Amino acid sequence: MSETPLVAHVLFSIGPVPITTPVVVTWGIMAVLVLGAILATRRLARVPGRLQTVLELIVGTIDWQISATVRADPAPYRALVGTLFLFILTANWSSLIPGVEPPTAHIETDAALGLVVFAATLGFGIRELGVRGYLATFAQPNILMLPLNLVEIFTRTFSLIVRLFGNVMSGVFVVGIVLSLTALLVPIPLMALDLLTGAVQAYIFAILTLVFIASAVEEGRPHKGSLTS
Repeated sequence: MSETPLVAHVLFSIGPVPITTPVVVTWGIMAVLVLGAILATRRLARVPGRLQTVLELIVGTIDWQISATVRADPAPYRALVGTLFLFILTANWSSLIPGVEPPTAHIETDAALGLVVFAATLGFGIRELGVRGYLATFAQPNILMLPLNLVEIFTRTFSLIVRLFGNVMSGVFVVGIVLSLTALLVPIPLMALDLLTGAVQAYIFAILTLVFIASAVEEGRPHKGSLTS
């Protein structure tokens, strides 16, 4: 592990742009996920085999979670939420590979993921309500809440970044310390706990993304069941 998670080791440069270790690992994870998706979906059939059944179960679970959270058709949100979950899960579990440090243990990777969620929240809110309608939600329930609502959209993104970074980085740090001080087999329970934590953090990140999007698209909708004069 690098001396500080705030500074990443530069492997090479493309012109003036330095390419760090977390970036290269991220590219590798993206390549694995894309190749895996292509291989897993190239022979879909009406009667699913074992692999297709697992894939349909994963997609169905994601759709159910989206529908339960956003209370809308899951199709527009499936790609974003599913990709975030699978990428973060794979990134967190990449610590199992000797010599590989998960990119989510570096603040710049988590900041990039947080910015994706921030942009997606704005995009879905504007698409659902329009620019004026979405901006009007910041003045709800009254205009006095405008400053607090504006601050909230930034602070919750920041908390999303810090939560993922803190949990993944601390897990890698603890396992690294124990491994350097004890025998090889002793840290195995800690590594298993780290894997569980990585899965939980991927799930929490995806769920909070859904919560933020649901808040953006539902805030300006008329409440069902309201009394009419």
